[in-house]
Amino acid sequence: MPPTGFVFHPVCVEHDPGRGHPERPDRLRAIEARLAGAGLAAELARHEARPARLEELERVHGREHVERVRAASAQGGGRLDGDTSVSRASFEAALRAAGGVVEACERVLAGTWQNAFVAVRPPGHHAERDEAMGFCLFNNVAVAAAALRAQGLARVAILDWDVHHGNGTQHLFERDPSVFYASLHQWPLYPGTGAADERGLGAGEGTTRNCPLPAGAGEREWLGALEREILPELAAFAPEFVLVSAGFDAHRLDPLAATNLSEHAYAEMSARMLELAATHAQGRLVAVLEGGYHLEALAASVETCLGALVEHAR
Repeated sequence: MPPTGFVFHPVCVEHDPGRGHPERPDRLRAIEARLAGAGLAAELARHEARPARLEELERVHGREHVERVRAASAQGGGRLDGDTSVSRASFEAALRAAGGVVEACERVLAGTWQNAFVAVRPPGHHAERDEAMGFCLFNNVAVAAAALRAQGLARVAILDWDVHHGNGTQHLFERDPSVFYASLHQWPLYPGTGAADERGLGAGEGTTRNCPLPAGAGEREWLGALEREILPELAAFAPEFVLVSAGFDAHRLDPLAATNLSEHAYAEMSARMLELAATHAQGRLVAVLEGGYHLEALAASVETCLGALVEHAR
């Protein structure tokens, strides 16, 4: 069986939104150290992310938005919105983050890897077509989903289990019946989108599924919503490829939310999504790092998620 791919790039560690910012370079360092200490790193097919090409970005972003991010980074950095900042390395890091997800999908699609985890930053799921927000510059998962569609796949599914709703991903595909976006998230919480009655628009009605969960919800509630509400709809959609916006900030220790997951919940959710991919998508699944801001909880949660991917690929 082909191995599990692990995509990263050193420049993604250099992206620095500034002192005290929760989306900090130490996030990737903590993940790398945890995987090495657990012996899991040796079981992964490691690969450095390539930069996204302009035509790949422009399937979901306007050229003016791309140029704004590039210019701000070239000028040495600056603030793009209230909580989203860039440094000199940020444009290159954002290109590598988006391109790394596309390349992981290409390798899984070709059968080189069975599945993959993309450990890059900045995250992506809040980025709108023409707006950086919520620590996100380019929408990495959306760029990859659009690339898969351009390669001829008819149906792509995205599960977003970050504790914050992925407004950007939903809005980019809410009129597109070929991409199913499903989200588990705390409600109410930033960014304020993701109500249960947001089900898609126009031709895309029915291919958006939001499961907002209250503060204090734990594994029983999260896994229950996944099992009862999301997985049946994803199975009916029968995706040819599965993407996961893998944020780990629903962990009970995370400082930016108030949910009560442990790292073991991420192994369980990963296993469920791998089963879906095995049934409908020839096992093809790529998980992409989004949030997660308590370093120890983040690293432990990534380890359990990756452990599930590696076990499935054996």
